[in-house]
Amino acid sequence: MKNVKKQDLPEKLCPVCQRPFNWRKKWERNWDKVVYCSKKCSGAKNGGKI
Repeated sequence: MKNVKKQDLPEKLCPVCQRPFNWRKKWERNWDKVVYCSKKCSGAKNGGKI
């Protein structure tokens, strides 16, 4: 993803907090498997509220 503007980065919606989050360099290899925006949301995935 070289020479891509921030506004053109892929975006997903977090199923827990319903907030959009953008692609990050650390997720480059497994972007297809990233579901949650943070560890906090990942921990609350079983119906827990944040």
